[in-house]
Amino acid sequence: MPRTAAFFDLDKTIIAKSSALAFSRPFYQGGLINRRAVLKSAYAQFVFLVGGADHDQMEKMREYLSALTRGWNVQQVREIVAETLHGLIDPLIYEEAASLIEQHHAAGRDVVIVSSSGSEVVEPIGALLGADHVIATRLKIEDGCYTGEIEYYAYAENKAAAIRELAAREGYALAESYAYSDSVTDLPLLEAVGRPSAVNPDRGLRKEAVARDWPILVFDRPIELHRRLPEFKAPSSTVLAAVAVGTAVLTAGLVWHLARRRRSTA
Repeated sequence: MPRTAAFFDLDKTIIAKSSALAFSRPFYQGGLINRRAVLKSAYAQFVFLVGGADHDQMEKMREYLSALTRGWNVQQVREIVAETLHGLIDPLIYEEAASLIEQHHAAGRDVVIVSSSGSEVVEPIGALLGADHVIATRLKIEDGCYTGEIEYYAYAENKAAAIRELAAREGYALAESYAYSDSVTDLPLLEAVGRPSAVNPDRGLRKEAVARDWPILVFDRPIELHRRLPEFKAPSSTVLAAVAVGTAVLTAGLVWHLARRRRSTA
């Protein structure tokens, strides 16, 4: 039998809510950002929840957030996050997603998380969930600091290309593999496998799933990871720091993603 895999988007597919805009207050308290930045981040979080901004507003926000994180020193962030981000590494995971991951592993399939968030965010979460591989956005680093630029963006067609490369390397039969996402922007990912499913789909993806007769799954039982996985242990402050930096910098990528999603579903 050929090897197969199950590919999962992360935000709103495995995790019940986005964490990419949640870090403005601790960074403000640590002196990395000012009050104005806190307010703008709060606005971006609101936009993420309700989808109420137009394309021009989202582009301005993306440019602003890209500039905001340029030059952040990782060591300085470590000193801040050691006391503030423990709760964020124990995120709310959909119990249905955790069970589905277990089922795929029990069937002998590899589990791959494919996310537009930064690798600093996705890799620790993937490790906690037992994922076999992670595909994520990579951030540009120079002289130990984040530049605010994105080196590789795991988005839309890039996701599909990445899983094809991984499948060629690992010997996966994509026609027999599975994929799960909530967003119409992940159509290339879902189309790349033989067994796609829409999870809590947005309007655009729901329309496509109905037209193509794809399964539509509803995940609505988030549970704290340490309750779902009793063996969970809090990570070190070094891991916490990496998660914080990656998430904060990838806020810009998330805002851009939201703008594209809004245009594609208009």
